[in-house]
Amino acid sequence: METQINGSEVDEDFEQYLKPTAYIDCDNPEIQAFATKSAVGAKTERERAIKLYYAARDEVRYDPYAFGFSGETFKASCALAERKAFCVPKAILLAALCRAQGIPARLGFADVKNHLASENLIKMMRTDVFAFHGYTDIYLEGKWVKATPAFNREMCEKFNVLPLEFNGLEDSVFHRFDGEGQKHMEYLKDHGSFADFPPEGLVAAYQEHYPHFFDGVGVDVMLSNIRLA
Repeated sequence: METQINGSEVDEDFEQYLKPTAYIDCDNPEIQAFATKSAVGAKTERERAIKLYYAARDEVRYDPYAFGFSGETFKASCALAERKAFCVPKAILLAALCRAQGIPARLGFADVKNHLASENLIKMMRTDVFAFHGYTDIYLEGKWVKATPAFNREMCEKFNVLPLEFNGLEDSVFHRFDGEGQKHMEYLKDHGSFADFPPEGLVAAYQEHYPHFFDGVGVDVMLSNIRLA
């Protein structure tokens, strides 16, 4: 079976970026309705993707403390229902919205150093490295384009951080400096792209950077909690 994307046929391997998964539940009625509403007025696929990006960025508040080791935490429909999430569920949400609109999307992960992390956040994480930071890869006009919907505009304005814009033509990744020229985000390691959320990858990265998260809890138990059937 072949699918048409931008008028061109693609093979079955590419269809994995359009299908629902347990985490990227683009077939969920609420995801479908939110994607349809958010894309109103868009005339092209790229315009739809742009609208979906801003919906995921600004209508679901970034909250680094909205964190948990349960499968529901990493499910797109749950992030939408809660209207707050950290970077990984927000990236999963954007992927789901794109797929709901027939736009191929996948997930990307990278370790980044946050030079402006708050004292409370550093206290919780015991480092200024954000391991396995999530972003979304969207296939538009014959190429993959990175989109980072993590920080909503309201939060950016509060902390004088430049909000990330997305035009569907160029990668939208974290700024190296904030609005005052201070160092902000520094990319350290690229973990690659995935058709679905990889629990094993996240747990391995967290075990390396945040071993205290696993105090009293084994890796196998953590993975079992995060995995969705």
